[in-house]
Amino acid sequence: MARERLRILVGKVGLDGHDRGAKIIARALRDAGYEVIYTGLHQTPEQIVNTAIQEDVDAIGLSILSGAHNTLFPRVVQLLKDKNAEDIVVFGGGIIPKEDIPFLTENGIKKIFLPGTMTDEVLNFLDSEVAPLRKKVIEW
Repeated sequence: MARERLRILVGKVGLDGHDRGAKIIARALRDAGYEVIYTGLHQTPEQIVNTAIQEDVDAIGLSILSGAHNTLFPRVVQLLKDKNAEDIVVFGGGIIPKEDIPFLTENGIKKIFLPGTMTDEVLNFLDSEVAPLRKKVIEW
């Protein structure tokens, strides 16, 4: 199956200094044919959102291990809304307790991937949930 050439930003938000998982996902996305922008460590929500808008991405994949996901992930979603860029899909992964997932999805995070998730599951999510959104028609 041919994939849409989506642009995905992979970011490490907050003071979390562990990026192995984010790099694995970024490489898997790149190898699957997506364009990937990896922002590196210690990004603020503002930096993530500004980069996402400047790079015209279709989705933002956030990675976190620090435990600040309930604060930082919704902040990214709110900043996207504030900048009229809420069409950018936000998904996340990392060390996130299962009981926090409903709060995150209620606050605009489209999907949370936990440790042990196969990269194919992330690819399937992007193909089924993000790629169809790209087919928007602009009327003049």
